Amino acid sequence: MILPIHTYGNAVLRKVAEPIDEDYPRLQELIDNMFETMHRADGVGLAAPQVGLPIRLFVVDLAALKEDNPELADFRLALINPEMLDMSEASLQGEEGCLSIPGIHENVERSKSIQIKYLDSNFVEHVDVFEDFKARVIQHEYDHLEGHLFTDKVSPIRRQFIKSKLNNIVKGKTGTSYKTVKASK
Repeated sequence: MILPIHTYGNAVLRKVAEPIDEDYPRLQELIDNMFETMHRADGVGLAAPQVGLPIRLFVVDLAALKEDNPELADFRLALINPEMLDMSEASLQGEEGCLSIPGIHENVERSKSIQIKYLDSNFVEHVDVFEDFKARVIQHEYDHLEGHLFTDKVSPIRRQFIKSKLNNIVKGKTGTSYKTVKASK
């Protein structure tokens, strides 16, 4: 089932998400729906707060990028209750966008390498190190669980340049090819 994506201005995007346990209702169905929603919206990551749920869960699937990056072909994960363990001091700049902030793309500095602990959809614990683009996408989605958006990381001058676009998103004046929930007044 396709879920509506909450856009910039929705309070759920600014909440710190809560951990869940194995008894979370219909968890595998939610994960499947999040993957389907993300794919239909042409995204590579989607966090539960983006679909209105303030829980510590996000999904990532980089297969859409396999033509230019064959090493990403099989990179598909659901991360439950992730915990960032380490972030390298070395960083990389790269352009980011977000399904919750349609029409805006900005350069963001992220750690080149991260170590993260998480549970998979079977509640098996993993501790993995990710680098480069994989690390970027995971950091972006992890930020959603902490109530942060990629626009928080752009320079103050760039924030001024995108301010009117962000206001248009809040007002529901930005079109998307996917169903959204605009901020309530």
